[in-house]
Amino acid sequence: MGVSGSGKTTLLNLLGGLDDPTHGTISVCSKSWETLNPSERANWRNQHIGFVYQFHHLLGEFSALENVALPLLIGDCSVSEAERRATLLLERVGLGARLNHHPAELSGGERQRVAVARALVTEPSVVLMDEPTGNLDPHTASEMLALLIELNQSLNISFVLVTHDKNIAVTDGPHGDFSQWSID
Repeated sequence: MGVSGSGKTTLLNLLGGLDDPTHGTISVCSKSWETLNPSERANWRNQHIGFVYQFHHLLGEFSALENVALPLLIGDCSVSEAERRATLLLERVGLGARLNHHPAELSGGERQRVAVARALVTEPSVVLMDEPTGNLDPHTASEMLALLIELNQSLNISFVLVTHDKNIAVTDGPHGDFSQWSID
């Protein structure tokens, strides 16, 4: 948790191998990012790390289903299997009836749920989330946090969430007060 400009996004970019540290090393599962070439880094991210950004970064010309299936297709999954897995996840996040809708046809909360489904579709070890509720109204943000807690418990996937919002950072979760996990 921290104010704007405090390095929250930089931390996520370092953890996800999008940026290189100026000092020290970043290791994930005993692999140092610095030893991987760009192609190896991209493959590692595709297989092990999901990303959810404050601004969903969905591709406007693609449907919700196509946006969620894309990471699987990049990873050489068949089209039919990618669509099957994407459909299951979209149903899981409450968007089964919106599979063929494009981002412009979805509400902000729906777009963010598509982004969460896209981050989870490769069954990553961890999902890095940059202000995932920053552009949502309080009710929709609360629903999003409840969904993340449910997905964490049911799928056993870790989430690293950065925020500037103390109301989110101090939410009591199933494992206690999240504020103890904050990074200043």
